[in-house]
Amino acid sequence: MSTPETRALVLSLIDEAVDAGARLAPACAVLGLTARTLRRWRAPAGCDSGRVDRRTCTPRVPANRLTPEEQEAILAVCNEPEHRSLPPTQIVPRLADQGRYIASESSFYRVLRAHNQVHRRGRAAAPRQVPKPEGVCATAPNTAWCWDITFLASSIRGQFYRLYLIEDLFSRKIVGWEVHAEESADHASRLIERACLAEGVHRPGLVLHSDNGSPMKGATMLSTLQRLGVIPSFSRPSVSDDNPYAESLFRTLKYTPAFPNQPFASLADARAWVARFVHWYNEEHRHSKIRFVTPGQRHRGEDIAILANRHRVYQTAQQANPARWSRHTRDWTPIDHVWLNPPKEHAEIQAPAGSHAARKSGQLC
Repeated sequence: MSTPETRALVLSLIDEAVDAGARLAPACAVLGLTARTLRRWRAPAGCDSGRVDRRTCTPRVPANRLTPEEQEAILAVCNEPEHRSLPPTQIVPRLADQGRYIASESSFYRVLRAHNQVHRRGRAAAPRQVPKPEGVCATAPNTAWCWDITFLASSIRGQFYRLYLIEDLFSRKIVGWEVHAEESADHASRLIERACLAEGVHRPGLVLHSDNGSPMKGATMLSTLQRLGVIPSFSRPSVSDDNPYAESLFRTLKYTPAFPNQPFASLADARAWVARFVHWYNEEHRHSKIRFVTPGQRHRGEDIAILANRHRVYQTAQQANPARWSRHTRDWTPIDHVWLNPPKEHAEIQAPAGSHAARKSGQLC
């Protein structure tokens, strides 16, 4: 309900905002109105249909609403000895077999829930709410890695090779990879150990993010991480959005034009192809989310000089032909931090994306 005084106040506020330069539709949206409602309120003086709110606000009771007596009957039936251990889906058909109908199963549940008589039963564990993993902010190479395992088809139907791949969160460089015929925590622990050795990671503090697969949480893997001083981080079960960078990298790998159209003939062939891909990805591929430098350049710190040179090139081009530039040149400032699973206050600024997460958040390889 809105009184004529309230409508007059709203109209004056809208007029004041429009006179100050605001657009009508956004100004109405701020007050929870539409431009159509405003036009109706501005009806001609001879027509009071738009100026007077004729709604009576008479409370209406749905015709199919259960009466208090029916609700009491539902509670009484559900608490009878032969029914107290049965759900409504079992009670309602039994009542129908007796020639009785009180209400539907959903109405039974609604009444029981209102009286706090719906509780989980059975031997299965209750579903648990797993909190979102704590956000990780990488401000330099070798501060946060993410890794995962994907399948590579073999020439034998139904058999696949497993590609283990570790990516640096800050630079997007592939810092470790291996291809094996099976998934194993032993393979994963040896890969992490070799990657740390190759990258010179000796001090504790490196965060390693992964999903909840058995190789990621195996005893051998966890003991290796503890010995190396690596902090494990895990996604929520069945949530692919929590590890978007690894998912995005796998999509780049499998959708690159160089990916074979036929399955790999042998394990050696798979390893040889992945080795070529890793070199291309690290040293030739310009990554869209790190200002189109290669992951290797960013990992080594060469991107700062490269981007500064690009800025100078664009500034020179702008000075040579100012008419081609409406505002400013392209932003070539280096990316100084990268978030994985950012908190809400950072999610709007940077939301990485992989497979399904990639489409929502916008991180493309």
